[in-house]
Amino acid sequence: MPPDSNASQSGLAMFRPSLRATLILVPLVLAALGIALFLRYGIIQNTPLGLGCEAGAESLTCTIRRVTILMFTWEVFGWAAVAVALVQLWRPNIVAFGPGVVFAALGLVLYNTRLSALAVALLVLSLARAAPKAR
Repeated sequence: MPPDSNASQSGLAMFRPSLRATLILVPLVLAALGIALFLRYGIIQNTPLGLGCEAGAESLTCTIRRVTILMFTWEVFGWAAVAVALVQLWRPNIVAFGPGVVFAALGLVLYNTRLSALAVALLVLSLARAAPKAR
């Protein structure tokens, strides 16, 4: 029995990103993961760089480090992921799904794990919603 057999019997089409959307989303999410990993391990947790920035060095790298630390301290990545995931759950579409996955990936790597995990769960639930055309 196919997984969407109940949906196909009732005539509702579930929200699924198209192949074109998937081919756009995968590189975006991989780029977000790469950037987040670089920020975490290359800039934030880099001890010599951190000591230099704390000693008063003024550079673009130190500014990026400070802004990123402020953003994950205020849980910006996690709250943004949850907000977009709620919009996606309410009204499933690819425009909300893409940023939701990107913010969730950033938040999972950059210390906003609880809120980002909630956003991932909401995004998964949104895949069980009917597509807007089917309503």
